[in-house]
Amino acid sequence: MIGRALRQARALLSVRYAEMLEYRAELVLWMLAGSMPLILMGVWMKVAATRPLGLEPVDFARYFLVLFLVRQATVVWVIWEFQEKVLTGALSQRLLQPIDPVWNEVAKHVAERFARLPFVVVLVALFFALYPDARWVPHPWALLSGLLLTIAAFAVRFAIQYTLSMMAFWTERAGSLQSVWFHLYVLFSGMLAPLSMYPESVRTFAELTPFPYLVYVPVAATLDHPAFPVDVPRACAVMAAWGVAFVVLNRVLWRRGLRQYSGMGA
Repeated sequence: MIGRALRQARALLSVRYAEMLEYRAELVLWMLAGSMPLILMGVWMKVAATRPLGLEPVDFARYFLVLFLVRQATVVWVIWEFQEKVLTGALSQRLLQPIDPVWNEVAKHVAERFARLPFVVVLVALFFALYPDARWVPHPWALLSGLLLTIAAFAVRFAIQYTLSMMAFWTERAGSLQSVWFHLYVLFSGMLAPLSMYPESVRTFAELTPFPYLVYVPVAATLDHPAFPVDVPRACAVMAAWGVAFVVLNRVLWRRGLRQYSGMGA
């Protein structure tokens, strides 16, 4: 059983990776579209150089560099593709396959990470060439913690967006939910500034949502800096709770949505 699952996973990843290589030019554009952290880095470095913030410019440089890497590893677009498949009836072909359609989407996202990896390496090398003072070697435990939390952040974010995409069974504008989600994500994830700089009331509220765990927590764990405190065991427990909750909700909506989809005759 496990051997068969591994063979299926390898086949899916191979096909999706080859597919992603056909869109190398688009991958560069997608990466540039996600370069907002590097723009904000320049703003905060300038501010930190002119007034006391408790952080040095180099701290902001490292924070937003790791944030950029975390975002590159956790970007999810499944809602747009799922919505299109439902509206055009293309989902019917996926339903005829012997595996759940979600695994095709997971394979596509994972393969895309490998396809964009060379471009990410080039950008990081360019960054350190432009900001040599920002060079540092993370502690092995911090690097491992950050990597594992980044993988968990991708899994949770995928579960959330795939759950939102289930609304495509009932409405043609499921993608609108992503717009609302993204605005909240930007505000409370630590993308605009380190979450530790937020007012305590805002920070407390943000910690009740999944947003900080998708960006700030993996970044803070990787940096292991006193100015970016993070409780890794607690973060893992919270991420697991959000992940399980959305997976369960997804399966409920999936079953009900399939009945709706069949009723539509798509």
